[in-house]
Amino acid sequence: MFKRMDEILIEIPEVNKPDPNAAAAVQELLGGKFGEMSTLNNYLYQSFNFRSKKKLKPFYDLVMSITAEELGHVELVSHAINSCLRGSTSYKEPDKTPLGSIKDMRLSYHFLAGAQGAMPFDSMGNPWTGANVFNSGNLVEDLLHNFFLECGARTHKMKVYETTDHPAAREVVGFLLVRGGVHVVAYAKALEIATGVDVTKLIPIPSLNNKAFKEAAKYEEKGVHTKLYTWSENDFTAIDQIWKGTHPEDGLPLEVLKGTPEGFPIPEAPAVEEEFAPGISAEDFKEITKRLKMSGNIKD
Repeated sequence: MFKRMDEILIEIPEVNKPDPNAAAAVQELLGGKFGEMSTLNNYLYQSFNFRSKKKLKPFYDLVMSITAEELGHVELVSHAINSCLRGSTSYKEPDKTPLGSIKDMRLSYHFLAGAQGAMPFDSMGNPWTGANVFNSGNLVEDLLHNFFLECGARTHKMKVYETTDHPAAREVVGFLLVRGGVHVVAYAKALEIATGVDVTKLIPIPSLNNKAFKEAAKYEEKGVHTKLYTWSENDFTAIDQIWKGTHPEDGLPLEVLKGTPEGFPIPEAPAVEEEFAPGISAEDFKEITKRLKMSGNIKD
């Protein structure tokens, strides 16, 4: 069961810098093979289908808690895409082709199938597919796959970071480089406990430290790379049997925190009249207000 809050994991810079091609690149981190929808659904179905969870509780708790965080990552990347798209067009009468500029954008689907918002696709407009989900049922095989998946996701984040300097995209990708790095280390430590093999010696993959990226380095300076949350007030506390000791890159102590991290307000999305979104006129709003007042027995 999930609990949802009207917050996102970090504060995204509010900038007036429409860049639909940057949005297209960031889409890879949402609906690509190594995107957040893939990490979320891999861990989600592994958690649904986990065998012998009582005997293997630390591993079960780890997959469960990371699954919950991945929901927040899907949300965060989506808002980064929205920020890149905001202001890409402006309202004009239909005969003046207000959407004419989208002909030259590398991914017009944001505008034609939606109203300039994130979509469950990769950077080329291919829809995300459940074929990206791997769940063998074998603990070691699934953990090894998750380690590989997080390393692949890290590579893609690094490339997208190098693709755009949009402030919102950079902020989100920098944060996700750090949090994805936490998951890399967590699965490496889980594999060591399950097999005796010190997988942390392979880290980092690729062999470039997060501190090389300005927007990631500031989160590491705050110790964000050392913290793993339970994402529950009472459950999944056995992750402290895996997330313990020190970080393999800088030797800082690792810490398990109960619950969720502090959240930040979700950015307001303005109306896009040329896209008929939300399609509620001033007169419509007045009538809606009247009906709400009547249904709630509210008097002026």
